[in-house]
Amino acid sequence: MSVTATEYAVAASTPVSMIDRVVTILDAFESADGLTLAQVVRRTGLPRSSAHRILEHLAEVRYLRRDAHTYRLGMRIMELGALVIHQDRVREAAAPHLHQLHASTGLVAHLAILDEGAADVVYLDKVGNRFGTLLPSRIGGRLPAARTGVGKALLAHAPRATAAGLPERLHAELARIRERGVAHDREEAIRGVACVAAPVVGAGESTPALAAVSVCGPAGRVRSASGLPSLVRQAAAHIWRTSAGHPRRAAPADGTR
Repeated sequence: MSVTATEYAVAASTPVSMIDRVVTILDAFESADGLTLAQVVRRTGLPRSSAHRILEHLAEVRYLRRDAHTYRLGMRIMELGALVIHQDRVREAAAPHLHQLHASTGLVAHLAILDEGAADVVYLDKVGNRFGTLLPSRIGGRLPAARTGVGKALLAHAPRATAAGLPERLHAELARIRERGVAHDREEAIRGVACVAAPVVGAGESTPALAAVSVCGPAGRVRSASGLPSLVRQAAAHIWRTSAGHPRRAAPADGTR
């Protein structure tokens, strides 16, 4: 049986790894409202059985949805796209205030959001000096929320179910954070390092915080610095006012919902 030039080109470019195959299938929907299995096979050059298996799994995890014999992009894709826009906007709104916090205190400033499914914080931004390299926080990195200042500020305003499994003593601390608008990490994450944090949330808001902002540094320096809670709360309030009109979703792209 002869092979046409087009068929040869498709076969030669057929992706081999599973990740490449998934990406190829998702890319096939870029200019299509919906595709059947046969159309996906023609567009990607993948074997029919492999394409069908991947399509069905993507539908199960909501990256695609299937209507009869037609597949379309699913809600999870839309959620992730909205989340990327949201995170970019929050980070953009926070950037000048993080730089101001660092400039006025000499401490490392952070912006973080909460991954409710994993009870972790994910760092969106970090501004600091050489001391910042000694901290485990990094942009895109995560740490246990209950052991960080930003994490406790976020947990204090998280849905009740998110904090359900936390120790009783921490529940009492979260109540104080809601009352005072500021959270502390007193060498809980790293010995010798302390943080002061505040949630980015509107006054009287019962919904989850948009994000949290903090300053961190040597414990003795943080304890002796005057006015840190006020400075951090003011920065959080400014970020809230700048971001209040944006979608309010405090979870990272890889968080579970």
